[in-house]
Amino acid sequence: MPLASRTKDRCMKIAQVAPLAESVPPKLYGGTERIVSYLTEELVRQGHEVTLFASGDSVTAAELVPVIETAVRLNPAIKDPIPHHMILLEQVRQRADEFDAIHFHIDLLHHPMVQGFAGRTITTLHGRLDLPDLAPFYRAFPDHSLVSISDHQRLPMPPVNWAGTVYHGLPSDLLPPRYDKDGYLAFLGRISPEKRPDRAIRIAARAGLPLKIAAKIDNVDRAYWESEIKPLVDLYPNVEFIGEINEHQKADFLGRASALLFPIDWPEPFGLVMIEAMACATPVIAFRCGSVPEVIDHGRSGVIVHSEDEAVAALARLSDLDPRGVRAAFDARFTAERMAIDYVSLYHALPGARTEAARLRRERGEEAELQIVA
Repeated sequence: MPLASRTKDRCMKIAQVAPLAESVPPKLYGGTERIVSYLTEELVRQGHEVTLFASGDSVTAAELVPVIETAVRLNPAIKDPIPHHMILLEQVRQRADEFDAIHFHIDLLHHPMVQGFAGRTITTLHGRLDLPDLAPFYRAFPDHSLVSISDHQRLPMPPVNWAGTVYHGLPSDLLPPRYDKDGYLAFLGRISPEKRPDRAIRIAARAGLPLKIAAKIDNVDRAYWESEIKPLVDLYPNVEFIGEINEHQKADFLGRASALLFPIDWPEPFGLVMIEAMACATPVIAFRCGSVPEVIDHGRSGVIVHSEDEAVAALARLSDLDPRGVRAAFDARFTAERMAIDYVSLYHALPGARTEAARLRRERGEEAELQIVA
């Protein structure tokens, strides 16, 4: 049965509430906003009525509520993002009764505000949860429906109301597979201690392979770049630092690489770049941290390693990994269509979800008849 036919009778009116740090989708780096975009567009494609609360420079097929003119990171006039997020929350509050389900992607700021309609809200936690200040916060709001992006991400949390785990997904045609490779290794992300670009540089040097680093450098990591990473880039002639790249450059950068190095040293909640590489039919050599064992099918979409020695050895056996198998692993588990279907299932399961109201509004051709809530 076509997707449109399967979802027609279960159409909902959904709000997506995005962070304001980046546009949706982001112009450059921005994992959360990118996922919000993929989810929003796929929900619209599946026939749902979606309203996106985001920065005004966002691009979407949904109804856009432009909270600020441009995203915070690209607006030097904004010094403190908190007041703008307070405006975001007020705009959501004013329109909350219009929606059958409200999906927050802003971690925790909204929790006190939604107490009166928490049964219609769901919050995806996109970041690390092992920070000491988070446990008392979530203990104070134990009934809010939360979504993890990997099972490993949940481990540091106190008992909370986990609605489910939903892995990220990409539009299936966003990053086309490329089966002829150019022989270099790729590192894509941020220059930061937990991402361990130093490991990537040493692994590539020992393997005798060129390494291209496409990464942004945040101000907080500038000293780390200057003192730890730039000297290594200058030392090894096989290393090329490209800098931050956009979405259009990503397909070529990842697609032509023989492998993506993902040598992290922290509890990665998901690791979007891993499935981006898989979509390009590029295998991933990843350290066993955080979500890696949940995302990588060891021996099919990549190799999970414990050390630099193991990573070098894995690179010597890259020919064992069929690029077509890498892409097939992506198609089976990490498409935006699958992600949206998973989230819609969670929306319908919310204790305050108003799915019957959405169906009646659609049948009557009405924008809203909020007094008929289920």
